[in-house]
Amino acid sequence: MMDETRLSDAVAKHRTMVFRLAYSYTGSCEDAEDISQDVFLKLYQSNKRFNDDEHMKAWLLRVTVNAAKALLRSSWRKRRADLLCDDVPCYQDAANRELFDCVMRLAPKYKAVIYMYYYEDYPVKEIARIMKISETAVTTRLGRGREQLKRTYSTADLKKEETLYES
Repeated sequence: MMDETRLSDAVAKHRTMVFRLAYSYTGSCEDAEDISQDVFLKLYQSNKRFNDDEHMKAWLLRVTVNAAKALLRSSWRKRRADLLCDDVPCYQDAANRELFDCVMRLAPKYKAVIYMYYYEDYPVKEIARIMKISETAVTTRLGRGREQLKRTYSTADLKKEETLYES
């Protein structure tokens, strides 16, 4: 088991990253919080030795991805209603908030790679290792995710402009 000091340091340092990745998969604050708690509980109970902080971070991301995928497959997930949540990442700039909202509307497989690449600054090779997919698959998902974002984001801009011109 990990000692409590190391655990609280890990939680303080990686809590936001784990929550955001879980949220990018589930789209639900409550589910993301549950997954985050489960991930850090697994860390606490784990006897795993980490070479450095990057090794721990990669392990946390992998466990988060697995937990989110397991939740999405569960029958419980299919029979419940989402609640409103104010605990999503907050951006001062409206354009950044709107872009994040567009990212959250992507399919989970695109959301995850976009999040890890742009928000966590992971290289393609590391994302492939964490998600246990090929580098080509990561590159393809990044490309397709970007294309979907481009269409979604430009459509949102057009709707905003139409609203301004109608006023």
